[in-house]
Amino acid sequence: MEGSDRLALALDTDDAVEALRWARELRDVFGFAKVGLELFATEGASVIYALQELGYRVFLDIKMHDIPTTVYRASRVVGGFGVAMVTFHTQGGEAMLRAGVAGLGEGAAAAGLSQVPIALGVTVLTSSAQVDEEQFQERLGVAAAAGCGGFVSSAWEVRLGKSLYPDMVAVVPGIRFGPSPLDDQARVATPSTALAEGADLLVIGRSLTRATDIAAAIALLESELKPLSG
Repeated sequence: MEGSDRLALALDTDDAVEALRWARELRDVFGFAKVGLELFATEGASVIYALQELGYRVFLDIKMHDIPTTVYRASRVVGGFGVAMVTFHTQGGEAMLRAGVAGLGEGAAAAGLSQVPIALGVTVLTSSAQVDEEQFQERLGVAAAAGCGGFVSSAWEVRLGKSLYPDMVAVVPGIRFGPSPLDDQARVATPSTALAEGADLLVIGRSLTRATDIAAAIALLESELKPLSG
C-alpha cells in the first residue's frame, strides 16, 4: 500500500450530495472513502455503490455492537456490498466479533465476491482523552482471537498494537494538520506522526473538507506524506 491507498476520506455528513461532491473533488488524493453511521443511516447501500463507481474502496464505519446473532445477520448483509472494511466494537466480546467475521465471509460468498471485507476491531475511541494500556491490549487480543484482520486506534497505540500483532491492519482516525480544530477528538496526530508510529491507513476528513483553501490543504497534506515516498 502506498500513496492514496494509505488514505481514507472521512465523509462525516448525512448529506449524500455533499459527500459525493467531496469524493469527486478529492478523488486523486484518496483511495478509500469512509462511510460513517450518519451517512449510512441516511443513504444505505446506495452511497456505497456511488462511491465504488467513482473508484473508491469503501470503509464502512458503523461500529457494530449487539448480540452475536444480530451482528452475524447484519454482517452477512454488509458482506454483500463489496466494501473493503467494516468496524466492530471490541467491547462486544469475542463471540460477537467471531459472528461478525463469519457474517462478512458468508455475505461476500453469497454475493459472488472474491474478496471478504476486513473486520476492524475498534479498541478505544479517539474521543477518549486517556487510554488504559492493559484495556487496549485486552481488546486488541479479543479482536485478534476472533479473526479480525485489523484494528482502529489513535496513533499513540499503534506502535504497541503492531508489536503484538504485526499482521493486523492499523487504521488511525483523529488525523489533524494545519489550522484544524480538534472538534470531538481528544487523541489526535499529524499524518507524518501516525505513519511514523506504524499506521497503515489514515482517516482524514475535516482538515480537508472544512478547509477554506482546499488546494493549500492538499499541499500541506502532501508535505506530511513525504515519508511514503522516502
